[in-house]
Amino acid sequence: MSTHTPPIPLVDLAASGLMVSRICLGTMTFGEQVDQPTSHAILDEAVERGVNFIDTAEMYAVPARRETYGATETIIGHWLAARPGMRQRIVLATKVAGPSRGMPWVRDGAEDLQPAHIAQACDDSLRRLQTDVIDLYQIHWPNRNAAIFGGLYLDPSKDRFYTSIHDQLAALGKLVQAGKVRHIGLSNETPWGLGEFLRLADQHGLPRVVSVQNPYALVNRSVDNGLDEALLRTGVGLLAYSPLGFGALTGKYDGPGFDAAQPALGRLARFESMRKQRWARPETLVAARRYNALAREHGLTPTQLALAFCYGNWRVASTIIGVTTSAQLGECLAAWGTTLSPALLAAIDAVRWELRDPAQ
Repeated sequence: MSTHTPPIPLVDLAASGLMVSRICLGTMTFGEQVDQPTSHAILDEAVERGVNFIDTAEMYAVPARRETYGATETIIGHWLAARPGMRQRIVLATKVAGPSRGMPWVRDGAEDLQPAHIAQACDDSLRRLQTDVIDLYQIHWPNRNAAIFGGLYLDPSKDRFYTSIHDQLAALGKLVQAGKVRHIGLSNETPWGLGEFLRLADQHGLPRVVSVQNPYALVNRSVDNGLDEALLRTGVGLLAYSPLGFGALTGKYDGPGFDAAQPALGRLARFESMRKQRWARPETLVAARRYNALAREHGLTPTQLALAFCYGNWRVASTIIGVTTSAQLGECLAAWGTTLSPALLAAIDAVRWELRDPAQ
């Protein structure tokens, strides 16, 4: 691979005029694993190297804790305040948390995301980010009962009352009308959910979503099982998160297990709560090691293979990378332009056929 990284191009999300770089800097580590000075240095370097797209959320940092709720947005707000003119150079995305997932510090653990919650969360994010407008405002996860975050099956017995998609859209539409939000998006969404948001937007003259932020990685290609067609036919852009599988696809966990005495390895080693997630399943690690070995067989690092798979994939509008150091940022950006041969792509598909999507 050449040491020169080609320029990172821009893409127009859903032909909306929102031009974002094909690589997005995710920031969930800021405020937990990464302190403010280091976060600011990473942000500076990312923008200098052609990344104009910054993604965050009201619930960050991760792992979520009462003490760090909103910390990531606050760090980004301080960064913007200290750099006049920077706000005009970037596309800023954040998210309103869905119904409570064991976080009583978010809206007192409300089980229903109501219009008033959306309005207040947006105002709070604007304040922490020290900006007048959010370029892309996303619902972090569905308000309704849905199989997400590693859930394989929908359980109808868990259905309950929830604020309707129409009312959520209407609340978002008011934010757009007020000039607080430019565009809206979804996250951790299903094909049905995307279809309903688009149908109701068209039916009622409400804003159309321009993006869906879902996991997409070698160990989780569930997007390929139907959501990809929905995105293609509607023109909505996929923002692929966790392309490195929480670090499993970098090779750092190719050893016999997690060593909590070495937190530098990453989140899965440092935080026990993270090891309960889909990215740390034994099946996920088995698959990750297969892909990592495949990368080395073809003269690539595991990181290069995993990121190139997303960077060059027709399904992906922008790939969200998460880093804790400048060196990690450089490695992720350097992978841009890496081309995977048809033979290597076929080998990737062969592993998936055998092991499927263990981190789904």
